[in-house]
Amino acid sequence: MKNRLFIYLFVFAALIALYQFVSTGKMVKDKDAKVATLTSEVTQLQDSVQKLQLKVLDMQYFSLENNDDALVYYEHLNLENPSSYIADKLLETNESRGDNPLIPYEGMQSDFKLNKIKVLNHKWILADFSDGKYWGEVVIRYELNDDLGVEFQLVDHLLYTRSN
Repeated sequence: MKNRLFIYLFVFAALIALYQFVSTGKMVKDKDAKVATLTSEVTQLQDSVQKLQLKVLDMQYFSLENNDDALVYYEHLNLENPSSYIADKLLETNESRGDNPLIPYEGMQSDFKLNKIKVLNHKWILADFSDGKYWGEVVIRYELNDDLGVEFQLVDHLLYTRSN
């Protein structure tokens, strides 16, 4: 009786060991497949990040922050961030009642106000404007004076037509 009990225990232990061996092998294969999939995803994501970084660098080409030649014009003013200072001064023109004085159109739904501003260099700004329904873009020439006053002059403008 004892011998049979030991044989049953031995067979039971051998079956458990066999089950563990087979399931561990399958688990390792699954984990290896997941690791390979994740590795390829990481490689694709790194490539995407690199492409996006190049695209951002390309988009920043026309930007005052990255134009050392243009920034030299403002060194004597000791401005920490000339681009944001100029953009803030331009946004102050929105505070006037009615349409922004730099926008040569009358608002149709409400008043035209400047929204997004891109300071291109030490002379030009590209901005968009909207009244909530209609929109357009303006090119503005500016001059930053030594007393930190900013003079703006409209160079060109565009109002998009609304299509249904």
